[in-house]
Parts: sequence; C-alpha cells; structure tokens
Amino acid sequence: MSIQTALFPNIDLVCRECGTRYAPEPRSICTECFGPVEVQHDLDALRGRVTRERIAAWPATLWRYRDLLPVPEDADLVDLRAGFTPLRRARNLGRRLGIRELYIKDDTRNPTGSFKDRVVAVALTAARAFGFTTVGCASTGNLASAVAAAAAWAGLDAYIFVPADLERPKVVGTAAFGATVVAVDGTYDDVNRLVTQVADAQPWAFVNVSLRAFYAEGSKTLGFETAEQLDWRLPDHVVVPVASGALFTKIHKGFRQLTELGLVEDRAVRFSGAQAAGCAPVATAFKDGTDEPQPVKPRTIAKSLAIGNPADGHYASRLARDAGGAIEDVTDDEIVGGIRLLAETEGLFTETAGGVTIATLAKLREAGVIGEDEVTVAYVTGTGWKTAEVLENRVGPSFTVPPSLDAFEHELGKER
Repeated sequence: MSIQTALFPNIDLVCRECGTRYAPEPRSICTECFGPVEVQHDLDALRGRVTRERIAAWPATLWRYRDLLPVPEDADLVDLRAGFTPLRRARNLGRRLGIRELYIKDDTRNPTGSFKDRVVAVALTAARAFGFTTVGCASTGNLASAVAAAAAWAGLDAYIFVPADLERPKVVGTAAFGATVVAVDGTYDDVNRLVTQVADAQPWAFVNVSLRAFYAEGSKTLGFETAEQLDWRLPDHVVVPVASGALFTKIHKGFRQLTELGLVEDRAVRFSGAQAAGCAPVATAFKDGTDEPQPVKPRTIAKSLAIGNPADGHYASRLARDAGGAIEDVTDDEIVGGIRLLAETEGLFTETAGGVTIATLAKLREAGVIGEDEVTVAYVTGTGWKTAEVLENRVGPSFTVPPSLDAFEHELGKER
C-alpha cells in the first residue's frame, strides 16, 4: 500500500474518459489518454457507516460530510467554517416568477463571500496532507480571495494569478490576506495556461490544476446540504451557474452519492445551467445539439463566469441533456436585472454570477422549462459587494435634499 493510499483510504483517482485508476496524488490528467481524473469513493466501504445521524452529529459546516470528501480520516482540517449556508424559501421571488416552491441556496454567507471557500477548504486540507507549504491558483476573483484567506489561516504561502482587468474589490480583498497577487495581461484562459506552466516549474500545489480532482469535490457539499436542508429529499429542478462546469456536475455527483448510500430516495432531478451571453460556450453547444463547446473570448460583466474554454463543459452539456434540463444564457442587461430582482424580492445582494442564475431562472420559467409545481433550487454562489460597480450608474439616491423638513416633504410629495 502506498503512503498516499494509506493517507486517503476508500478513494482512488479515476480517468473520466478511459477509466484508468491511480492512487491518490496531486494529479489532474491521465497519462494514458490525457483525460481528466476525478476522485472515486468506495461507497460499498462507506455504506452503513455514513448515516443521517452521523452527519448530524458533526458541526454545521461542510466538514459534516467529511466521510464523503477526499481528506485523511485524521486530517488537520482547513476550517474557516465554510458551508452549511442557508437554503432560503424564496416566496416573494417565487410568486413573481410563478414557482410555488422556490429555494435560494445562499452561498454569499461563506467566509469570503462565495462557494469557493468550500472547494478551497478541501484542496488545502489535501495539500497539507501531501506536505505542500506553498499553494496557488488561477482565478477570476472568488477563488483568489478564498485561497488567500485559507492559506493565511493554515500558515501556507500563496501565489494568486488573476486577469489584470479583474474587479478591484476582488484584488484588494485577496491582497489583504497577504498573498502574492500576480496580475496577468490577458483573459482567464491566458492566466490558466501560465499557471499550468508555473505548476510544472515550481514545487507548489495549485488548487485548480494539480489538486483539481480534490478541489472539485468540495462542490458536492452544495448538493449534500440541499438534500439535508430539504429534510433529506431531492428537489425536482436545480439552476446552477456554469463557468468551468465543475460545480454543475459535482452537485449532481453529490445527489447521486446520497442516493447510492440510501440517504435520500432515488428520484430524477432536472439540471439546468446558467451562462452569460458574452461567455456562453456551454449554452451554445447545448442549443446546437452538441456536447463539445467551442472556445470563445469572454466579453461579459460576469467575470467570475468568464471561462472561454471550460474544462468540464462537455460533461455539463451532456448532464443537462440527460437530466431533461437546459443551459441558457442571458445578456449583461438581464444579469443586472437578475441582481436587482433578487435584491428587491428577497433582500439578498448577489454578484454578477448570481444575476446570471436569477435571470436564467426567470427565462427558463417564462419558456416553460421550469414548471410552476417543481420544487426548484437556484444556486447563488457569491456576494454582490464584490461586484457592486456594475450597479453604480443604475442605482443611487432617489432624491437629494438640504437638511430641511419642508424640503424633504416637498420632494416626497413629488415622489408620490
């Protein structure tokens, strides 16, 4: 038995294309066919051990599902209390859209304001188990701050590579944690290519390159929590933002694992994806009837979704098709409308990616893709405070008055 296998019992790395198996190690690509590898748990070994009661006994964080995450049993967990975020019953938005039972999975409540805190917690826990002291990532913003914060907490050095035109609050919020921030002139795909080269040249663990298989597993916890918070049942329909496509496919994997372990009733869940029209390779492929997205150059305000060559794009397109869902795209104006619609109905301020989700939710409901009686969950993955600039010229004071009651009442009368 290898050291890695002893550290990570009950898991292998398996190529998603040819099925070649590997011991757990920092690896993202199969050497046989160059396909991507992912974690595969031995669910037979976990059946009977992983119960609702055992999960409920753990703290209310993503680590309550540690038995189903690729970390050592005695791991020194990277734990900033990410996960187990609210599943909000969105009655006002549901009435507006005509969906009787609508829920918002609110990941704005994570430590750095996005779902990336989940994947980073798993990746950095694995990185420490493998003995790394320096970590890094390529990021469109949310991953940057999540890695920087978790690395600071864990005592790891961090190198964060981002597009030079990234929203300023995301850069500042990352640098504040003491990480080395490298701005790259180019798109996210350019950044990612550079990071792949750096990963080969430096003895560092890049969470979305060498540790991608471990990192992506953190997204399953959104699926686990959704089921648990719905009193251990699966929804009828989910709407998920799509960038690389990993979040989309891993929520599905989480549902499937709960089903295989007998923790939820086996039932079909329809999966629909949301993209920005200015970066919609997966939506375009889906609409064209193919599962092979073609790379595009992003031009959208939704920079956290601006991945022109999505690594899991064809898996996401195929999943939507097989699950009876759809992948739709929305314009920048519709994205802003989605942000405002969620804020005005549910008091929840989301970033542009959430605007994509809500605008797509509305579009799919209007088209009849989502039925009014379907139990529907929309995933809002990041806080609006990081991308508030997109509203700067669209919202502001209703009126300005001198410090005078008469002046105020005069303006109030005009408003009425």
